[in-house]
Amino acid sequence: MNNSKTELKSSPLTWVIVIGLVYLLMVGVGVIGAGFKWFSGGTEGAEMIFSFATNPLVGVVLGTLATALVQSSSTVTSVIVALVAGGMPVEIAIPMVMGANMGTTITNTIVSLGNIGETKAFHRSFSAATVHDFFNLYAIFIVLPLEIFFHPLQKIAGVMAHWFLDGRSVSISDINVLSVIIKPVVVFLQGLFQSMPGMMDAIVFTVFGVALVFFSVIYMSKVLRSIMTTSTKALLDKSLGKGVFIGILAGTVITMIVQSSSTTTSLLIPLAGAGVLSLRQIFPFTLGANIGTTITALLAATAIISGNKVFALQIAFVHFLFNFLGVLFFVSVPWLYQLPIRSAEWLGELTERNRGYAFGYIFGVFFLIPGSIFGGQSILNDHNSKVVKAEQNTKQIHTVEKELDE
Repeated sequence: MNNSKTELKSSPLTWVIVIGLVYLLMVGVGVIGAGFKWFSGGTEGAEMIFSFATNPLVGVVLGTLATALVQSSSTVTSVIVALVAGGMPVEIAIPMVMGANMGTTITNTIVSLGNIGETKAFHRSFSAATVHDFFNLYAIFIVLPLEIFFHPLQKIAGVMAHWFLDGRSVSISDINVLSVIIKPVVVFLQGLFQSMPGMMDAIVFTVFGVALVFFSVIYMSKVLRSIMTTSTKALLDKSLGKGVFIGILAGTVITMIVQSSSTTTSLLIPLAGAGVLSLRQIFPFTLGANIGTTITALLAATAIISGNKVFALQIAFVHFLFNFLGVLFFVSVPWLYQLPIRSAEWLGELTERNRGYAFGYIFGVFFLIPGSIFGGQSILNDHNSKVVKAEQNTKQIHTVEKELDE
């Protein structure tokens, strides 16, 4: 009798439902990203935000805000690469890249809210989501001061950029699995919402994306609990529990293929909420996703044809080095490796007692603090002339490229 129940729970139809819910989650994440880009101005909005980066700390904060609004670190880092190609100094761009790393973590944090109705599941989900935040935050605390005073990333990346230019560059920017399977659906859905007045269409579209995410997470958690037999859970434990380096490698490869760390890390949240994967199993995969996401900026840099291509490659390599060396450093120091895990567990316990902490954290870290700094800079009209000049040059470069294409 027990065997028949197990077979029923693990039937092919059930797994088809799981795959459908995973796809729905990916579409929801894509809709949220498109919606945020819609009412924030997308790449143009990010460029405008960056014009207020007057010092490294402000650069980090505005990088966080731009990515939280655009909902894609890949897009924001590609914008930064383009601005550097337009003449923005690399030392100004580096803190922006660090901030973009922090801002991209908002997506899986939003996904974790899908389990807000279940106390223990929400604790596990929110901890699994915010471990990514804490890793990036601590990495910035450690690396940014070193970069300001000694410029190690800038120097090493400069050497790597020249090596790359001396060799044969290969661009694989057309290989984007996520774009092929998700983007057409997102574009179709966006077209259905474009008849509303003002910015209501963008807002409603984004809320629709959040609803899709919540629906998929809630039902995926229930289905996963029902089908996770002892043998199935053991298989997942073996695949993601073979060690830290295997988890990092898996996260890196999958994110390189999908070209979105937000998506790959978000897909783990329902597994964490259902108790299928532990926080310590998810953390290495998250570290790998941080490395894998740097491929997009490198691809963007290979497409630059202006005279500043070497600097565009340099900032792309800075992004890679910051993530790769950060992961290597954390893995090499045991107490440092445990720090993001313990911090995420602590925050998860807080949100378990009071859900208000979750919303306060999301709005405070990703919008309120960065938005206040951005607002202050806007009131003072304190633009960075070098960034503004780079924006103008970038637009001219795009115009020339279009004319050449025609």
